[in-house]
Amino acid sequence: MSAHKADVVIVGGGIMGAATAFFLRQRGMSVILIERGLIGQQASGVNFGNVRRMGRPIEQLPLSNRSRAIWLKFKELFGEDVELLLNGHLRVGFRPAHEERMAQYAQDAQSYGLGMQMMGAKALRERFPFLAPEVTSGCYAPYDGHANPRLAAPAIGRAAARAGAQVFENTEIVSVEKEGEDFRVSAADGRTFRAPVALITAGAWGNRISASFGEPVPMIAKGPQMAVTEPVPYAIGPTIGAVTDVPDQLVFFRQVARGNIVIGGGGHEPVDLENRRTHVNPSRTLMKLAQAPRVVPAFSRLNIIRVWSGIEGYMEDSRPVMGPSARVPGLYYAFGFSGEGFQLGPGVGEVMAELIQTGATTTPIGQYHIARFAKLAQQAA
Repeated sequence: MSAHKADVVIVGGGIMGAATAFFLRQRGMSVILIERGLIGQQASGVNFGNVRRMGRPIEQLPLSNRSRAIWLKFKELFGEDVELLLNGHLRVGFRPAHEERMAQYAQDAQSYGLGMQMMGAKALRERFPFLAPEVTSGCYAPYDGHANPRLAAPAIGRAAARAGAQVFENTEIVSVEKEGEDFRVSAADGRTFRAPVALITAGAWGNRISASFGEPVPMIAKGPQMAVTEPVPYAIGPTIGAVTDVPDQLVFFRQVARGNIVIGGGGHEPVDLENRRTHVNPSRTLMKLAQAPRVVPAFSRLNIIRVWSGIEGYMEDSRPVMGPSARVPGLYYAFGFSGEGFQLGPGVGEVMAELIQTGATTTPIGQYHIARFAKLAQQAA
């Protein structure tokens, strides 16, 4: 069986891999995109759908801003509507300490164009009358929003294929090896794929491939706990999240145009990476349902119609691995986005395509280099 060849082979067809394939084609490079299941089926398709910049580490805002510019042109670039609603993002707090935290962030992020506005109880109540009386402060980012994660990565994957990328779905990979000048990616069905450049965008499974090249990273896989309500009249507007002192009590929600309210938060559950299975813990759904009315009292009357989970890769330091390998020429990584990769995905794709083609990038990503785990690699060796 002859090998499929290209300039770049990408392993992992989530939003990062699909976007990189698209932008590599825009730069005239031939590309193979390989996905074990369907494009966008894993973390890229099961997350909350936040297209937010507020609350990200300050160091990540240049990358987030680059991604925002692509989200704004999503339909024009990728040819499909993914239910993008730019209705803002609102963080609310219940105590003076929460207000201080939000105000400090707004100050630190001032130069990045998020347009955040601090709001006191009175202003919040006037603007968002559905909020609970316990809410005492808020920070509003008017340009943020949300989109449908089940639609986004597949749309980018289809656009990449139309642009000439070779996309292989339902293709289980058994090995990725450097062979002379090329990387050889071998599939379970006997097919092989060759390219002088390989990019690993395999999400929670990325560490398995980096470790096979002597670059293990401290990552654990966790399952988000998601729920959606019956449709109710559209009323909310922004995505809303509550500041909390207890991580498992975190709750955030967004209302889609047809009226359903998607609710995230409530902690994570362990996952089975071998069998690619995860589950929703009913007690976490109940915890969310107990917390949500603290933010919006009317939530106490809503019915949940569906719950779901997925598999996300979380780094020990919460920062992704992004950039070239520290050991193997021609090898690149973009994985471990710790539950925050959906908004970043298109920007990550554009940055990785730029990096692969030109050897450098105009967006700072040095803080995400895999070399920060070199000690771990030495111990493993």
